[in-house]
Amino acid sequence: MEKTRLIALGTLAGLLLSGCSSTHVASAGATGQAPVIRVQPALATEPVPNDPDDPAVWIHPQDPARSLILGTDKDNANGGLFVYGLDGKLAQSFTGILRPNNVDVEYGFRLGGRETDIAVLTERGKQRLRVFAIDRQTGRMTDVTGSTTVFEGESGEKAAPMGIALYRRPSDGAVFAIVSRKNGDSGSYLGQYLLTDDGSGRVDCREVRRFGEFGGTGEIESVLVDDEAGFVYYSDEEFGIRKYHADPDAPAADRQLVIFGGEGYQGDREGLAIYALNSGGYLISTDQIKNGSRYYLYPRDGGPAHRHEPAIAVVEGGADDTDGIEAVSKPLGERFPEGILVVMNSKDRNFLIFDWRDILKGLPREEPAAR
Repeated sequence: MEKTRLIALGTLAGLLLSGCSSTHVASAGATGQAPVIRVQPALATEPVPNDPDDPAVWIHPQDPARSLILGTDKDNANGGLFVYGLDGKLAQSFTGILRPNNVDVEYGFRLGGRETDIAVLTERGKQRLRVFAIDRQTGRMTDVTGSTTVFEGESGEKAAPMGIALYRRPSDGAVFAIVSRKNGDSGSYLGQYLLTDDGSGRVDCREVRRFGEFGGTGEIESVLVDDEAGFVYYSDEEFGIRKYHADPDAPAADRQLVIFGGEGYQGDREGLAIYALNSGGYLISTDQIKNGSRYYLYPRDGGPAHRHEPAIAVVEGGADDTDGIEAVSKPLGERFPEGILVVMNSKDRNFLIFDWRDILKGLPREEPAAR
């Protein structure tokens, strides 16, 4: 997504935008033995005009320091997608989108006979997906939306897309969008859509399955796919984090593998992200709290039983009422050699960027640091 203007964070602004950060580790309380890691953001993006929701990151293939942070503004009448550099400054913007909620990025989609990186967001006001092609040299984005209606045959909140995660199947390179909605039935709350080239430079989608249990209270917004491991996770806000196979053709693909993250949360379970390491890494889950959201770090490798508990650590960074988050473990130039955590910050209508090195200082020593 894309934005305009620098943010003002009062007396904190100078500290954030100068890149200063610090780490404080404390005991965890309700999280048992998991330490609480208190960090400050390295910087913040310029604000969106109305109401931020979800970030994603596109990694530049030749120069990771030129990677981009995309963020949605979920205004009902004039929402948008805003694109920032790693300095937090606006690089590009698309407005006039009717309540975009979540956005995700995938690499290597076949469009016009060549591999293309894409960003896809949900446009709730039009019951569809919006698809943008990303130029691998410049990072400039172009709208390539074709026929992308989701949840056909539904109406009202059951037809309103919210969360999205993209999955590229290793066996054939097929790219799918897994989409949640404002309201749905347990067993079919999520829809999965195959993205296809329409032959004229635009992207269509076709539904391939509906799946997903629901606890019955709250809603399901945040969806996450671990491409390498082949799993999809989603936040059942007042119940836990649910896990399924991402490949719709996998054996028992519609069977829930496990639910975890049921204890310790003070608010809704919201944004999900993965910080991937060769030997595992972390699955990150948002505890949405006014003036001080928290982020649970679970083991990415759930083992043979597909479980991911207990939490390894809890990160606190001062963000307000966080919805979406994103994490990157790849080096992003000299400024972020261990990657970043990006979180939505409601109060200042922006996205905060945390240097992973500050989080790493508080993690248990035995956790691997190598990629």
